[in-house]
Amino acid sequence: MRQFDVDACVEDRPGDGVFRVNAAIYTEPHILALEHEHIFEKTWSLLGHECQLPEPRSHLSTMIGRQPVLVTRDEHGKLHAFLNACRHKGALLTRGESGRRRNLVCPYHGWTYSLDGRNAGIKDRKTGAYPDAFDADSHDLIPLARLETYKGLVFGALSSDVPALDEFLGESRVFLDLALEQSAQGMEFIPGRIAFRYRGNWKLQLENGTDFYHLTSTHAGFMDIMAKRRSGTDGNQDARQFDWQKRLSQAGGTFQFKYGHAAVWLDQAEVEKRPIYPAIDEIAQRVGPARADWMLKVRGLSLFPNMQIADGASLTLRVFRPLAVDLTEVRYYCLAPVGEAPELRAWRLRQFEDFFNVSGLATPDDTVIYEDCQRGFQTGPGWLQGMARGMAVMRTGGNEASEELGFSPEASVHGSFNLQNETTLHAAYREWARLMAAGEQGRPAYD
Repeated sequence: MRQFDVDACVEDRPGDGVFRVNAAIYTEPHILALEHEHIFEKTWSLLGHECQLPEPRSHLSTMIGRQPVLVTRDEHGKLHAFLNACRHKGALLTRGESGRRRNLVCPYHGWTYSLDGRNAGIKDRKTGAYPDAFDADSHDLIPLARLETYKGLVFGALSSDVPALDEFLGESRVFLDLALEQSAQGMEFIPGRIAFRYRGNWKLQLENGTDFYHLTSTHAGFMDIMAKRRSGTDGNQDARQFDWQKRLSQAGGTFQFKYGHAAVWLDQAEVEKRPIYPAIDEIAQRVGPARADWMLKVRGLSLFPNMQIADGASLTLRVFRPLAVDLTEVRYYCLAPVGEAPELRAWRLRQFEDFFNVSGLATPDDTVIYEDCQRGFQTGPGWLQGMARGMAVMRTGGNEASEELGFSPEASVHGSFNLQNETTLHAAYREWARLMAAGEQGRPAYD
């Protein structure tokens, strides 16, 4: 597949019971270049959380696809975001991930910028013999086209044509709120993060974040360890890990949202093993009993293109981005209520490290499988058959579960865990195809 053709990448015929993607979308470098241009550089991306910029004069280095970005909080506490490139020769202004400083000074030639992006000094300006035309250009940092926040999360966009953030998040905000409203004081990242790379395409992580189907095969070893812990005292007992066999007997479902977002959920058999359980009465009084009950369920939310929240073992936010067509960087953050009691925070961390950590019992399983998939794609299998499960019972619009929370998804499925449906992937690849086609045809990404 050398020439790009959306119809040769995604076959979307729901009336015929067909939705599938071609394996070439994971292996062709020219498709990744188009993804950067038409997806990552044309839509919203998570930049971080306000807790990472706790004080005036704080800064945070991050990425939108292949573009380095710098988020700052100026001396008055206002947030800004810029391309992380000096206007002189394009050097990164900081190599550090985060910190606090009075000014940003380019390490190459010493140009200086204030935290609001204004050029505050050009080294040896008076002796530089600059022509008059030099002052016709701005020397300030180039700001991102859009910057908005949602309940502590900071989002940015390189294009000014994106919809308002609230519109972009749309009905998926209900699932965001189930993670971000677990404390009246707000949520925060526990200091530190996990970062790693795997030798596979970025869309493999996109898919896995709402995939229940792989649990009993990919993570069979993890589930065996959980069973052994229940029969003795060995292992990470402080994690108070869940009985996954009980979870597999529960009912659940999926939702598809506009702009490629999707969510998956499962009823929870052992709610008392949630770190928020001791505060559930206060939470219910604040957000209502229905939402408090949903905070105790297993949930996964995928925000297209590259952010996911998983609340099944601890509460985790992950972001991922392509470094090459077969190389992806993933970052994990542990989300926690602000002001959480030390014993609950320790409990949360034990669950996080037990399941999600790179040295944990589940994340390595996934990354090894991604790399196996990438190797398998080299056989040129053509159309893959991994997005059909659940289509026969998928319905347009919502169901009783969405009505309980008061939102209207694009599509939904409700059933037992064994249904393990794959329809959440339709939303992402339908949006993938829409953005790629719009870009190739020279149309706006958002009308």
